[in-house]
Amino acid sequence: MEFLLILVIGISVSMDAFSLSLAYGTLGILRRQRYCLAIIVGVFHFFMPILGYLFGNFVINLLNLDPDIIVTLVLVFIGIDMIISSFKKEDNLKVMKKLEYLFFGLAVSIDSFSIGMTLTDISKNVFYPAIVFSLCSGVCTFIGLSFGNKIEKSLGKIATIGGGVVLTIIGLVYMF
Repeated sequence: MEFLLILVIGISVSMDAFSLSLAYGTLGILRRQRYCLAIIVGVFHFFMPILGYLFGNFVINLLNLDPDIIVTLVLVFIGIDMIISSFKKEDNLKVMKKLEYLFFGLAVSIDSFSIGMTLTDISKNVFYPAIVFSLCSGVCTFIGLSFGNKIEKSLGKIATIGGGVVLTIIGLVYMF
């Protein structure tokens, strides 16, 4: 059951990377660049939950908070934020420079940092979910970039909404 929960969360937090990758894939990014960006996103999704885990443990111990409530609030907040952000108007896309790959990776992995803050209540081993999040996001990024020019742009919005709904439901179910 733990693996299924971690996998579903991993796929859900990868949906923003997938939807942005779909959009950037329409710009004709070279295969080498797709691999590079997918690896960068995967690396960020590996380290961000670990950093969130370390920070989350500090905050939970300092404030003596109930981890179940924190997990619920974080998952529901991220889910709702993903749904809301899917309706925001996108700016014109431009081909990214190498430094922008790092910013892209950071931007789409912030949700993994937040979820990392609650990993103590989801898994006993922080590296296990970090590896799953990393693989899911790297694969989703590569798929999004590869099929960006073949898939309708609206699917990116649907994927983000779907990821947000799943995280919100998991957060609400987790509380009970």
